[in-house]
Amino acid sequence: MANNLKDMSRKELEKLLSDVKKALQSAQARDRRDARKAAEKAAAEFGFSLHELDDGQKPAKVQKVKKKPSKPSKPSKPKYANPADKSQTWTGKGRQPKWYRVAVETGTPPASLEI
Repeated sequence: MANNLKDMSRKELEKLLSDVKKALQSAQARDRRDARKAAEKAAAEFGFSLHELDDGQKPAKVQKVKKKPSKPSKPSKPKYANPADKSQTWTGKGRQPKWYRVAVETGTPPASLEI
């Protein structure tokens, strides 16, 4: 059955679409019946009916894994302090502060800036 869709009218295309949807529904129902028969046969081989194995439970759904809410991170303790102004500190993480870079460039060893 080769239909040339370009030559069909809108009504003919809608009729064809309706027929395809009906055919898909009947094919799905047929496949469902076949699957049920196969499941009943497999259950019978073990001495059970399919109804006995059902336990009245719905099929398990895939559950999304929920992330635990992360705790707010604690600020790191300062590791270095500016010798000229002790209120200026640096944890040693991230960008180096200007006072640290200047001190190291002028020859101050980083160990002497540690708190």
